[in-house]
Amino acid sequence: MTQLFTQSNFALPDEFYERLIDAHRDLSTQQSHAMNAALVLLLSNHIGDMGVVADALAKARAVAQHTD
Repeated sequence: MTQLFTQSNFALPDEFYERLIDAHRDLSTQQSHAMNAALVLLLSNHIGDMGVVADALAKARAVAQHTD
Protein backbone atom coordinates (compact mmCIF):
# COMPACT_ATOMS: atom_id res chain seq x y z
CA MET A 1 0.00 0.00 0.00
CA THR A 2 1.23 3.46 -0.88
CA GLN A 3 1.34 5.96 1.96
CA LEU A 4 -0.52 9.27 1.75
CA PHE A 5 1.95 12.08 1.06
CA THR A 6 0.87 15.15 3.07
CA GLN A 7 3.73 17.57 2.46
CA SER A 8 3.29 20.16 -0.30
CA ASN A 9 4.18 18.60 -3.63
CA PHE A 10 3.73 21.78 -5.69
CA ALA A 11 6.66 23.82 -6.97
CA LEU A 12 4.35 26.84 -6.71
CA PRO A 13 1.71 26.12 -4.03
CA ASP A 14 0.26 29.62 -4.27
CA GLU A 15 -0.52 29.01 -7.94
CA PHE A 16 -2.54 25.91 -7.02
CA TYR A 17 -4.45 27.89 -4.38
CA GLU A 18 -5.20 30.68 -6.87
CA ARG A 19 -6.47 28.17 -9.42
CA LEU A 20 -8.66 26.50 -6.82
CA ILE A 21 -10.16 29.82 -5.73
CA ASP A 22 -10.65 30.89 -9.37
CA ALA A 23 -12.45 27.62 -10.13
CA HIS A 24 -14.99 28.45 -7.40
CA ARG A 25 -15.43 32.08 -8.43
CA ASP A 26 -19.02 33.02 -9.31
CA LEU A 27 -20.41 29.61 -8.27
CA SER A 28 -23.32 29.35 -5.87
CA THR A 29 -22.71 27.49 -2.62
CA GLN A 30 -24.48 24.45 -4.06
CA GLN A 31 -22.40 24.60 -7.25
CA SER A 32 -19.22 24.98 -5.19
CA HIS A 33 -20.07 21.90 -3.13
CA ALA A 34 -20.84 19.97 -6.33
CA MET A 35 -17.51 21.04 -7.81
CA ASN A 36 -15.65 19.93 -4.67
CA ALA A 37 -17.39 16.55 -4.78
CA ALA A 38 -16.54 16.10 -8.47
CA LEU A 39 -12.93 17.11 -7.82
CA VAL A 40 -12.62 14.60 -4.98
CA LEU A 41 -14.01 11.82 -7.19
CA LEU A 42 -11.76 12.71 -10.13
CA LEU A 43 -8.60 12.92 -8.03
CA SER A 44 -9.46 9.79 -6.05
CA ASN A 45 -9.90 7.90 -9.30
CA HIS A 46 -6.56 9.25 -10.50
CA ILE A 47 -4.87 8.06 -7.28
CA GLY A 48 -6.50 4.66 -7.68
CA ASP A 49 -5.28 3.30 -4.34
CA MET A 50 -8.10 2.67 -1.87
CA GLY A 51 -5.72 2.76 1.10
CA VAL A 52 -4.39 6.20 0.17
CA VAL A 53 -7.88 7.52 -0.54
CA ALA A 54 -9.22 6.11 2.75
CA ASP A 55 -6.34 7.74 4.64
CA ALA A 56 -7.00 11.06 2.88
CA LEU A 57 -10.73 10.88 3.70
CA ALA A 58 -10.00 10.17 7.37
CA LYS A 59 -7.49 13.02 7.63
CA ALA A 60 -9.82 15.47 5.86
CA ARG A 61 -12.70 14.47 8.13
CA ALA A 62 -10.55 15.00 11.23
CA VAL A 63 -9.68 18.50 10.00
CA ALA A 64 -13.36 19.28 9.31
CA GLN A 65 -14.40 18.07 12.79
CA HIS A 66 -11.95 20.49 14.40
CA THR A 67 -13.11 23.50 12.37
CA ASP A 68 -15.71 25.75 13.95
